[in-house]
Amino acid sequence: MTSADVPSRRYAEGMATRRIVLGDGHVDRAEANKTDFDKPFQELITEAAWGHVWSRPGWTKRQRSIVTIALLAALGQDEELVMHIKATANSGATQDDICEALLHVAIYAGVPAANHAIKLAKQIYKDLAAAEKTA
Repeated sequence: MTSADVPSRRYAEGMATRRIVLGDGHVDRAEANKTDFDKPFQELITEAAWGHVWSRPGWTKRQRSIVTIALLAALGQDEELVMHIKATANSGATQDDICEALLHVAIYAGVPAANHAIKLAKQIYKDLAAAEKTA
């Protein structure tokens, strides 16, 4: 953001993409919890990750979601992995897509990483199914 707190074009585009993928509820909670300490970081990820990378033409949100989930699983970034698996409801990535991505993780990054990611994904899908039944 500029010194006058006017969002840059990249920030505005990133925020729009972030809302599409993660959902308004998630973004609103993150924005409500933002402090002066992490404001520069939040601006950075909104502009760089969401405004520059996720908003690029060429790949769909579904494709970016699949790759992101595979990378997060390979790196053992559980909290972000869970968030992005939940976001597949918005990105269009299916359970089959995620299963295939995690098979690649097993071969290229290791079975333990994939095994743990599969455990997390199964719990998320179980929780989502239960929530749908009660809705």
